[in-house]
Amino acid sequence: MKAIVILSGGLDSSTLLHYLVKKDGLTPSEVVAISFNYGQRHLKEIECAKFQCSELGIEHKIINLSDFMKDYKSALTQNSIDVPNIKDVLGDPQPVTYVPYRNQLFLTIACGVAESIGAEQVFFGAQMHDLYGYWDTTKEFVERINEVVSLNRKNPMVILAPFANFSKANVAKLAIQLNVDLSHTTSCYNGKEKACGTCPTCSERIKAFKEIGEKDGVEYG
Repeated sequence: MKAIVILSGGLDSSTLLHYLVKKDGLTPSEVVAISFNYGQRHLKEIECAKFQCSELGIEHKIINLSDFMKDYKSALTQNSIDVPNIKDVLGDPQPVTYVPYRNQLFLTIACGVAESIGAEQVFFGAQMHDLYGYWDTTKEFVERINEVVSLNRKNPMVILAPFANFSKANVAKLAIQLNVDLSHTTSCYNGKEKACGTCPTCSERIKAFKEIGEKDGVEYG
């Protein structure tokens, strides 16, 4: 059975990729990873995704949506919008780091690729955010989008988010157990050579590794 994995190059999706091959019984030849260039300021994440696929011997497709999504209003796609610190997004149900309908769009494309290659499973690394969150990473989102996918009359498919009940600390602990090369993952929204340590994803990641008492392989500036 073939499977598609949406791979950003971040901690969650990189850990998921390793989990599927090392724990879940899929062989590298059964997995195709898809990364998206959507004009994100942290484009270095795609290089991390390339590394993880090469490490595991997994086919990697990069889909370029940068022209299509260049006008999306988000701090991740618009340099005119500052990336906030964690304190600026606490309690905000839809912070400026949210990219409108990104996950739904990515999953739709991934399902199209899956159907074209005969895959029946699409995986993505949604997890239960500790400090803030987005509506398109929730368990309800996964359930609802699977209801739509189930309308496919000929090619049954399912979207799976194995980490949906995981905290970031749970994911970090699993990454250590699976020997994921953390130095080739990136979470920082600013996309500079060293992680900023203050944006929402950096803050969440730092908190997670501190909680499990392990060293993160990412350099912070």
